[in-house]
Amino acid sequence: MALSADGEATHGIAPQILAKIRVREEHRFRERRPRSQQLHAEAREHMPHGVPLHWMSQWGSPYPIFAERASGARLTDVDGHSYVDFCLGDSACMFGHAHPAFTAGIAQAAELGASYMLPTRDAIAVTRELSWRFRVPFWQLATSATEANRFALRIARMFTGREKILVFNGKYHGSVDETQVELRDGRMAPQHGIIANGVDFDRTTRVIEFNDLDALETALAARDVAAVLTEPHMTNIGMVPAAPGFHDGLRRLTREAGTVLILDETHTICMGPSGAIGELGLEPDMVVLGKVLAGGIPSAVYGMSAAIAQSLESITRGPGINHYGFGGTLAANALTVRAIRVALDEIMTEATYRHMTTIAEALHDVIAAQIKRFSLPWHVSRMGARVEYLYQPSVPRNGGEAARARSDEIELLSHLYFANRGLLLTPFHNMALVSPSTTLADVRAYDSVFSDMLGEFTQSPVPHTNQHQDHDSHI
Repeated sequence: MALSADGEATHGIAPQILAKIRVREEHRFRERRPRSQQLHAEAREHMPHGVPLHWMSQWGSPYPIFAERASGARLTDVDGHSYVDFCLGDSACMFGHAHPAFTAGIAQAAELGASYMLPTRDAIAVTRELSWRFRVPFWQLATSATEANRFALRIARMFTGREKILVFNGKYHGSVDETQVELRDGRMAPQHGIIANGVDFDRTTRVIEFNDLDALETALAARDVAAVLTEPHMTNIGMVPAAPGFHDGLRRLTREAGTVLILDETHTICMGPSGAIGELGLEPDMVVLGKVLAGGIPSAVYGMSAAIAQSLESITRGPGINHYGFGGTLAANALTVRAIRVALDEIMTEATYRHMTTIAEALHDVIAAQIKRFSLPWHVSRMGARVEYLYQPSVPRNGGEAARARSDEIELLSHLYFANRGLLLTPFHNMALVSPSTTLADVRAYDSVFSDMLGEFTQSPVPHTNQHQDHDSHI
């Protein structure tokens, strides 16, 4: 393997190799996407970074691909290029773009009126099904997982009379202010890029490493923590699975401390129709689920135990107009509720997940085989329909370890390399998501591109297959 000037390779890849490939790949990207480049120039006149959400500028390409349309696991851009989409709106369209059941249900709901500020029969069906799937009996709706997490934390504080919350290093629960922290040299600090001029984190928050029950016991000992907010397995920093016994300890310690346990299933819903809660047999006090439920329309739900629901009813029982610090005019609008009902009744089924898991297993296996083939010190993990690799040999135990197994340089170039060959990966990750429309042929296309890329990264000769040539021809 070629090394950098000082003899160091970054996670097994020499930096100067990455730099050389990036120059070529950026040229290729610009040459083949003139319409996206033109639109981006126009967009910069009125939008920071030339995008309506700054995340959209972080794909690793010289400028964003402007999308034209998408269906199933395929996306077409304004320059006419077609892509196999392993991003799927960063999970928002986990069940495929323009799923026929969603489009029919949403069209019907739009004809009847989109938002009433009144309940519908769909809301009864939705909350009944959510109660069965996620093991908490009472539910409310929001417009995003960020909102749902914010509302759940406020309710937990109202219920307990406490102020502090606890999160795990490397987490992401949306843009909730109190969660924007990390561990730096063993101490809590504002997360990278966060200016702490609006929140007194020392007053509101504690952060520890995931899977550390000793640290959790210490953090809860003062009995001043209203809620622990966590994913069942960590996903944002890279996949960090809960260690054996962690969830049993987490549940025991939160109960002993009188602390509400909130499980955020927004990404772990990829594991099955009842998410990780169903797969792992978990017993939360509150549940948050967002993003995936309505076919790409903003949506979220949050559930709670009977005791918390009873307290909530008591606290929010009028009189007069009062929002109590949570809610929203568009939360639980009739169109979104209909879309969620369609998802639960027709799409998020055992059969759907069996197909997604089968394809994801195949994707995991080809990635693992290529990592082994090129003797790279990396590993790949699968979580239901979600597959992701990190740049260390073993699965990380916590967020701090996972962060050290990341490389912006490799990840950003990988996304550009794949996009230039007709495959989209999720920004900020090496994550690939499998939808009901994803096929084994899509996995073979991924395998071919991944093999070529690793061959170039490691300067190892790789046979060029006809299958890859065919896939590459439309880009």
